[in-house]
Amino acid sequence: MSSIKNLEMAAAVSSYQHIEIKKSLFSTKAIYKPTQSQVKATVLEYTPSEGERLERLLSMPLDKMVADIAQKGKPTAGANGNFRLEVCLSDDRQFVALQLFRFIDFSYRPLFETRFYEGKEVEYITELI
Repeated sequence: MSSIKNLEMAAAVSSYQHIEIKKSLFSTKAIYKPTQSQVKATVLEYTPSEGERLERLLSMPLDKMVADIAQKGKPTAGANGNFRLEVCLSDDRQFVALQLFRFIDFSYRPLFETRFYEGKEVEYITELI
């Protein structure tokens, strides 16, 4: 598990309207305000083939993405790869933020802006992770 403040998408998550950042002496927590649930960060890495599939899945409408995952299975994360998916998921699974990066020219470059999902949509997105 990663700290949200160490993510590339930290600024976008922190400024999202339904996220509250609570700082204390020893920790910083992100809270999903509608449910008061804590948000935790995870970083997953994918091989080139799995990363390209993940990129295709994330560009599909949610219902088609779920159908594709049901048919072919979800992309498999590996120990290290040239695709990196940053995910922030609330404990109650009512909020998720994600951003996909690809390793190009010795650094990770975002493939799209940070995406935010709430409510029922989170169920579909968690099929990926």
